[in-house]
Amino acid sequence: MNQLASPTLLAALLLAASGAAPAQSNADAPATWATTWTASPQPLWAGDFVLPTNVPYHLWNQTVRQTARVSIGGRRVRVLLSNEYGTQPLRIGAARIAGSAPDGRIVAASDRPLTFGGKTSVTIPPGAPMLSDPVELEVKALGDVTVSLYLPEPTPPSTFHWDARQTTYVGAGDQTAAAAIQSGTTLSTRVFLSAIQVEAAPATRTVIALGDSITDGNMSTVDGNRRWPDVLARRLSGEGVAVLNAGISGARLLQDKMGSNALARFDRDVLSQPGVATAVVFIGINDIAWNGTAFAPSDPAARVEDLIAAYRQLIARAHTRGVRIVGATLTPFEGALQDTPMRGYYGADKERVRQAVNTWIRDGGEFDAVLDFDAVTRDPSHPARFLPAYDSGDHLHPGDAGYRAMADSIDLRALLGDEPAVATSAPPLVHHEH
Repeated sequence: MNQLASPTLLAALLLAASGAAPAQSNADAPATWATTWTASPQPLWAGDFVLPTNVPYHLWNQTVRQTARVSIGGRRVRVLLSNEYGTQPLRIGAARIAGSAPDGRIVAASDRPLTFGGKTSVTIPPGAPMLSDPVELEVKALGDVTVSLYLPEPTPPSTFHWDARQTTYVGAGDQTAAAAIQSGTTLSTRVFLSAIQVEAAPATRTVIALGDSITDGNMSTVDGNRRWPDVLARRLSGEGVAVLNAGISGARLLQDKMGSNALARFDRDVLSQPGVATAVVFIGINDIAWNGTAFAPSDPAARVEDLIAAYRQLIARAHTRGVRIVGATLTPFEGALQDTPMRGYYGADKERVRQAVNTWIRDGGEFDAVLDFDAVTRDPSHPARFLPAYDSGDHLHPGDAGYRAMADSIDLRALLGDEPAVATSAPPLVHHEH
């Protein structure tokens, strides 16, 4: 039986025939999710390595409470857990998120259960991440949130982040909903918590700092959020730009140990993040300095050409994805760790490699822009050393003032590629256009 099609049906048929999709109302538009905080996952290392892992053999019938300072805010939030380096399923008996209060406490009115496919518990397969369902919770830019995980079964902390610079609280039983966790112990590490995301405006952009301990914030004030990416996040607060810290203390450009090498983790930690606009690459000093020390006693000396080839790989991969990539010069390290078991970290030959690498980063014109962190932090009267006011005391890592000076020196427009750099009184961010 032939019938005339209704105007609505006819319009739909014409759209289908033309290959066009019907317009989507704003109410039906999918949410735009942006990562507002990360901690790059690391595997546990063997007991013969010079540094302890600082985690227990396993966690069992215990709650782990971890706090994170986010960069951008939103009205809905979700959490990414990781069992990337686990060899057995990871059982999460319960998980909750809340606004943070001091000393392992939470803002009780903000406490929300986290679910996974509608369930309050989840088993994460070996090697897998697990994203929670969205939670209605207003998270303010530069706010602190707390994630509590209950681990009911014997659980080795196989996927962790060694240098949290944040106190983690561990208490017996399921205390995920407790306003103040009754803590049996504290840790200086993170376990299983990989990222926090918020529902964000579609125009949100993300800057990701790929680095080592100087990006991870080693020697900055614990629980103070004074790493240089933290300061950069404060500078960009309100601009719709998330700042993520993909630093791993001890990380190297070309080799594994305290985390995967930068070439191996670049996709996971940088390119896979939603809305990534700019990657900052500030890594390489451990490649140069570890050989001949207790860190890597039998490693060969680093070669300048190998480090440059690795940077070029990161540049090519970033540009393939339309991501701006900014290089940072390696900071001074004369005298580094000389009064520790890691003696030999600095040497004249190693310094020559650092200088050659920095010359290429500054003058090679291959990065889209350059952060001259070396020029910011060095002592003008002794350029191989840190300026004393910026030195944490170990001659390798800045203190809080040094981290702040690094972040304050960044030309934000050149960082994001919005406009050409403008001269400032701070040491310049070298800007290139391709």
